[in-house]
Amino acid sequence: MSAVQSKPAHIKALAIVVMVFGALFAVAGTGTWIAVSSNLRAEQITVSEDAAAFGGAIVDTPWEAWAQADIINHHALDASGGKTYSQLDREDPVRETMMNGSFLRASLFTSVVAFGVALLVFGLGVVFIITGETLRRIAARVEATTAAPVVQNV
Repeated sequence: MSAVQSKPAHIKALAIVVMVFGALFAVAGTGTWIAVSSNLRAEQITVSEDAAAFGGAIVDTPWEAWAQADIINHHALDASGGKTYSQLDREDPVRETMMNGSFLRASLFTSVVAFGVALLVFGLGVVFIITGETLRRIAARVEATTAAPVVQNV
């Protein structure tokens, strides 16, 4: 039976590549989070005062976006007597209000998803960095054991 042997230099190279990708992912995730947050903030959307949470806050986090989307849904359903867009007659003037509410909610939920993807990418970056550092340490141990002099009894 033969064992697969890796050279420490190959492990070190892999460690560097993994850590570089980790750093890129972490930076990309952070940049995406900041971009989504600043774009939402620029819209100057304020969470409705009667929302379950974050009333009066400027929407610039996923939690505030979720709270505002939720209260938009409540307001739209109140305006329609509890009917959804598809349940309203085509001629019902409230139908346009429901449609606008749906568009606003979809936009806010899209930002929530973007925040989630940004967090996922950042998290993967951290995992890659930790994995790369672990590989680097393994390479150092392999190098130390292969470089150690072999003592033979004569």
